[in-house]
Amino acid sequence: MSIDTRNIEQMLSELRSAASVAQGKPAQGAQDVGGPDFAQVLKSAIDQVGQAQQQAQQMTENFASGQDNVNLQDVMINLQKANLSFQQMVQVRNKLVTAYHDIMNMPV
Repeated sequence: MSIDTRNIEQMLSELRSAASVAQGKPAQGAQDVGGPDFAQVLKSAIDQVGQAQQQAQQMTENFASGQDNVNLQDVMINLQKANLSFQQMVQVRNKLVTAYHDIMNMPV
């Protein structure tokens, strides 16, 4: 009967890293994940919603002023796209607020 020792060193390294983090020290050998920053992603999404709304508003004004290159179908489609993106942003905000309240109400 032999003992598999291949993963023991890796597990010991992870345990040491977790122990150092628990003691407030930076983890040795910890790797930065390098993922996107949540705040930047959220700001980018909000900016895209704002741009969609501005574009729809501009098309509406162009159609109302009688410009030939804007037709009613395109105006309505852009207005609906802007409306849907805004509704999606509101739902994401609601989920974030709910998650925040859940975390704040957790017993310590």
